[in-house]
Amino acid sequence: MKKSALVYTTIFSMFLFASCSVSKFIPEKKYLLDEVKIETDKKELKPALFNNYIRQNQNAKWFNIVKIPMYIYSASGRDSTKAINKFFRKIGDAPVIYDEATAIKTKDEMQKAARNFGYMGATVNMEKKVNKNKLKLTYKIISGHPYYIRQIAYDIKDLKIGELISGSQEQSLIKEGMLFDVNVLNSERDRINKLLQDNGYYKFTKDFIVYLADTTRNINQIDLTMLLLPYQKRKEDAPTDHSQYKVNSVNFVADDNIPRIDESTLSSYDSIQYKGRNIYFKENCYLRPKVMNNANRIKEDGLFNDQDVRNTYYSLGRLNALKYSNIRFLENDSLPNSLDAYILMARANNKSLSFELEGTNSAGDIGAAASVAFMHKNLFRGSESFMIKLRGAYEAITGLKGGYASDNYTEYGIESNLNFPEFMFPFLSSSFKNKIRATSELGIKFSSQIRPEFSRTSASASWSYRWSRLRNIHRFDLIDINYIYMPKISDEFRDYLNNMTGSNSLLKYSYEDQLIVKMGYNYTFNSLGTSVNKNPTKDSYTIRFSFEEAGNLLYAASKLANVAPKNNESFVLANIPFAQYVKADVDYTKNFVIDPRNSLVFHIGGGIAVPYGNSKMLPFEKRYFSGGANSVRGWTVRSLGPGAFQGSTDGKLDFLNYTGDIKLDVNLEYRTHLFWKFNGAAFVDAGNIWNMKENSDQPGGVFKINKFYNQIAVAYGLGIRMDLDYLILRFDGGMKAINPMRTGKEKYPITRPDFGRDFAFHFAVGYPF
Repeated sequence: MKKSALVYTTIFSMFLFASCSVSKFIPEKKYLLDEVKIETDKKELKPALFNNYIRQNQNAKWFNIVKIPMYIYSASGRDSTKAINKFFRKIGDAPVIYDEATAIKTKDEMQKAARNFGYMGATVNMEKKVNKNKLKLTYKIISGHPYYIRQIAYDIKDLKIGELISGSQEQSLIKEGMLFDVNVLNSERDRINKLLQDNGYYKFTKDFIVYLADTTRNINQIDLTMLLLPYQKRKEDAPTDHSQYKVNSVNFVADDNIPRIDESTLSSYDSIQYKGRNIYFKENCYLRPKVMNNANRIKEDGLFNDQDVRNTYYSLGRLNALKYSNIRFLENDSLPNSLDAYILMARANNKSLSFELEGTNSAGDIGAAASVAFMHKNLFRGSESFMIKLRGAYEAITGLKGGYASDNYTEYGIESNLNFPEFMFPFLSSSFKNKIRATSELGIKFSSQIRPEFSRTSASASWSYRWSRLRNIHRFDLIDINYIYMPKISDEFRDYLNNMTGSNSLLKYSYEDQLIVKMGYNYTFNSLGTSVNKNPTKDSYTIRFSFEEAGNLLYAASKLANVAPKNNESFVLANIPFAQYVKADVDYTKNFVIDPRNSLVFHIGGGIAVPYGNSKMLPFEKRYFSGGANSVRGWTVRSLGPGAFQGSTDGKLDFLNYTGDIKLDVNLEYRTHLFWKFNGAAFVDAGNIWNMKENSDQPGGVFKINKFYNQIAVAYGLGIRMDLDYLILRFDGGMKAINPMRTGKEKYPITRPDFGRDFAFHFAVGYPF
């Protein structure tokens, strides 16, 4: 009891001290803005709709509970010149002092917003509650009666535009009987503006569209008229119909420093023609004419189409050789209502060299790795990106038993890829290639690992395609060949494998020569689009799906050729057994935004891989593992599962047995901004892996529909993220809550936590999901 009283007294004293510290920053006759709330009298008007109109909000709270950043700031002294006070003020948040004028502006903007939503008589009241030097502010929105659109009329004297608008009525956002929402009316103006600009109306803007609202005939009903204003360049000009423009020519300028576009300026440039289009450049043309021409979507002798302009910008943006691009249109003086397009392209710095040095720690073995990479973004003057990277690593191995000649681990490797900004595949039309907007990539990789126990060589080559559109990203691996070769296995290690495992064991299979020839497809959908903000302001979700298969073509060819299986077990290619399997993964993440500083993220992911035909077991590189920074964080990487498998005491190679054919992960994470560049998280993770078939080396690891839910591991923990803008450093600490690898009371360590036994620390880059 005495200890409990001491704890409570200490906590109370800390909060009392914090409150006193805040008070010194509150001027006399002023108030700390302690809380801001929004209340509405109708369910249709959700308070969240008005959050963006709040001009002054209360101090941020950690996990939406405690205003720690404000208390950190308040820990500073009054002398702002002292270094310690500067530090506290930099990482903390200054107490928000209530400002009456700002609150009134917020009230007025909320009232205007409510009326724009269709509640024309809406009013907003401010309710203030004062407690000593703290103030709680509530904005109460009284909506009144909503207004609806009774009928819609159009006053459009320009016959051509009238026909276009009339022909697109099915896409109209305004309907009779709908709420008189000004935001929807503005969206309809945007829609019509885009419609007309895609049909030749180069000089048209949405300001030429106005609405007339008549409320005199019916109570709470509006007769709406859309009015098209005539074209006037200046107020004193006579009004005329809007003109449609045609594109006369398309020209390319491979320079970003051109002051203006006219005949005298362009005459100082060198120029060539490609398929009737002029290309202007200084000194040399750093892009092939064909590449420029293929990136263009603007058509000559046709009506101006703003969608073609946007598509051209998108195509140019995919060219890594360009820093940026700009498209200008000039009216042709000799041809009325005609435009000449000039595509200006700024050259990027195409060559770069980077060097990386890193420290490694594998199960306590300390080492270092270094790599150097060269990048060329315009290798063949077609915006082809070429990368070559050399890497080397060294590690001192401890704890080896036996008479090994060396205790060192070395690794060296080289990898390279070449990316083409087009869909390179025979027999496809140019129109299809332009439509799909895919890039093609050739990848080659080689690495060699030299350990005291064995030497391992890996070589791979791949050809893949990648394309994206709006919120969808696709990747198709046409072919991916991986060859794993074991040129040397020491006698001591071979005896270890033979004494420890049977002929079909996972451990032994992982140290045999392997050939994997696979094909795969990956799909990602993000509701916010392909350019995802790391701090979204609205709810979003992401779906990922991947599928791959390996060995089917080789197996079919072996069958057709009537080739005899090696040792009556499996077919071989170049005397190497090839893997045959199918593998599918699906992943879903939902982000609930509570406010700009707090969000709740839910994630669920799973996968299954099935070996068959030429394979009795999945290659080790394709098997699932659980635990680690992106899985169930109460376990270190490759230390959980499969199922209720309890592991063994066979040393460092035991991680090979913590793999399976099926995986399930479920995560819930609350994320909050702490202070300065630091964010925090509280999480709960659940999941495990399982095998499809019984394996004597992994007892309890097989998936059974009536038992798997009792084998799901659960962990909880806290994390800190450091947001450096260009990357996020993540530190997570997880504790085991339910451990399926144990029985009895030890299965539920949440009731008797042991920090040394149940805690796992993780360092990673980026968010876990």
